[in-house]
Amino acid sequence: MIEYLSLIIGLALLYKGADWLVEGASALAKRLGISALVIGLTIVAFGTSMPELIVNIFASIQGKADVSFGNIIGSNIFNILFILGIAGLLTPLTVQKSTVRKEIPLGMVAVIVLFIMSNKALFNSNFQNTLTKTDGIILLLFFALFLLYIFNLLKHSAKNETLDIKKYSSLKLFFLITGGLIALFIGGKFTVDGAVSIARQLGVSELLISATIIAGGTSLPELVTSIVAAIRKEMDISVGNIVGSNIFNIFFIMGISVVIAPLPAPLGINMDFLVLGITTLLLYLFMYSGKRHTLDRWEAAIFLLLYAAYTTLVIYRG
Repeated sequence: MIEYLSLIIGLALLYKGADWLVEGASALAKRLGISALVIGLTIVAFGTSMPELIVNIFASIQGKADVSFGNIIGSNIFNILFILGIAGLLTPLTVQKSTVRKEIPLGMVAVIVLFIMSNKALFNSNFQNTLTKTDGIILLLFFALFLLYIFNLLKHSAKNETLDIKKYSSLKLFFLITGGLIALFIGGKFTVDGAVSIARQLGVSELLISATIIAGGTSLPELVTSIVAAIRKEMDISVGNIVGSNIFNIFFIMGISVVIAPLPAPLGINMDFLVLGITTLLLYLFMYSGKRHTLDRWEAAIFLLLYAAYTTLVIYRG
């Protein structure tokens, strides 16, 4: 019972910690005169991925490769199939051409790069299927290029966009940011320890727990952000949040994780890579087809059905 309580408390702290950190950091940035667009593409995007980052840091320190891989790949699958599935059912999601022609393909590149790094033995028998610190540095270099792309977008974007950001006193800002970081730290520790204990207790793999429960739990900030954006008809935020988060997860979070400690690729992880690759390709095809670059409700329903099938497959494997 303690293990389940640890997992629940950990996920709750991760969610609330990310919420406090994003709120406090956004208010501080606004006070410092940073534009709303920059806040949205940097602080909010980074903040919603903080739970995945903290979980992976603890998993890397403890040598839990199954947790690291399951959390990132499972979160990316959850982001597309479940979150965009729910948001797309609420309202058809129409996005700009750049999202379809540049950002979604970049997300596919991220999947391919991580797959190749995780399957070196397929291409050269002298190598092991382990992500090394060199791989981590390469992933971080890809992330640096992604940041350059984002800042290039900022230069050519409209400057009259606004975000609804509250004003707080300096003391409140301090408590929001500090409290958010502390909650994320404690939540990450509780989540990893609880998930590993549950897996051992139930006799299932840590990859199963990580690809389902942890992946869904750490993606709660993205879920809330995308659904609220869809309800407000802010389609670019709803879809862009997911696509950007998936790129961020692989290039930055896995990059940081591997720099901390080398991670061997778990057995059976190629099935998850296959699902993520097909999922990303489907998102591209659904968005590319037609003139409006729209994810229609029937396509969103397919995503949800695919997520149910993937979850069933993971449970059967685990």
